[in-house]
Amino acid sequence: MDEIVKSFPTARPLRLMFQDEARFGRISDTRYCWACRPVRPMVKAMLVHQYTYAYGAVSPVDGRFDSLVLPQVNTECMQLFITEVGSRYPEENIVMVVDGAGWHKSKTIGLPENLRLLFLPPYSPELNPQEHMWDELREKHFHNQAFNSMDALEVQLVNGLKHLEQSPDLVKSITGWDWILNSVSNAK
Repeated sequence: MDEIVKSFPTARPLRLMFQDEARFGRISDTRYCWACRPVRPMVKAMLVHQYTYAYGAVSPVDGRFDSLVLPQVNTECMQLFITEVGSRYPEENIVMVVDGAGWHKSKTIGLPENLRLLFLPPYSPELNPQEHMWDELREKHFHNQAFNSMDALEVQLVNGLKHLEQSPDLVKSITGWDWILNSVSNAK
């Protein structure tokens, strides 16, 4: 982390972010739910192979969450996402922690001047708090629902992502793990 911080051309405040992508599709997620007796809730089930992807990056220290909905997971979409995140924080240096997906390691990705990537060890999703943000999104915005179209699914996805972007206290409570907060305070 120290080497990455020293590699920035300009000294600015540091922002540590954790990034990941998630697939959302027209597959219903049925779960148990409460209902008054004797009502037995009916939940529509659906299995359609249509997907879209959410790219997200979370900053556990202050609860900032940035996201984009993009059609695929590939180098071009990753480039769009990191360029957008870099432009949202022009006065800060960003260390973005990512997993080892091929599009994260592509030699054609051009990093913004204020952003550097730090790779997680292989097969360690439990170290990425962004994974828990996807759990929160799926639990609160997608269970027991079937979507009639991809447009309907994307509207629900955008609404859920907006809710998370506007809820920094919720984001901090989910992602503000002690080891992350300590690593940032020690890097300054």
